[in-house]
Amino acid sequence: MAAQESDGKILVLATEHCAYPGANSVGQAHSTYPSNTYIVRVPAPVMFPEKFYMDCFRKGISGIIIMSCGVECPYEGAYQVLAKRVDRIYEMMKEKDLDIRRLRLTAICTVCNRAFLKEINDMNALIKEIGPPSLS
Repeated sequence: MAAQESDGKILVLATEHCAYPGANSVGQAHSTYPSNTYIVRVPAPVMFPEKFYMDCFRKGISGIIIMSCGVECPYEGAYQVLAKRVDRIYEMMKEKDLDIRRLRLTAICTVCNRAFLKEINDMNALIKEIGPPSLS
């Protein structure tokens, strides 16, 4: 499915242990997702500071989905730290009058291709509804 020019960019941070294999299973199933979606394989999304997310929005990313292993993260305590970080990012987004629905934290397993596709399609629909972020 081709992205239209009006579609905003969606960034997916996919953990190498869970979500990225889930993304791989989407390809193996010959399923498609919107071409405005950019998937980055990461060891653990907790590595990214709050500023990273705000910079992404400032530089034209319309939505970010953090796809993690959830509480089954192989890095002890990382998911709890990440969840707290996301709460702080939500506060930063509110201060900038940026819709917090643009950032999602979700757990995706290695074979969760339906859940993976649903998250991307839901974010894409939201971005089409609310348009690009207005940050400078």
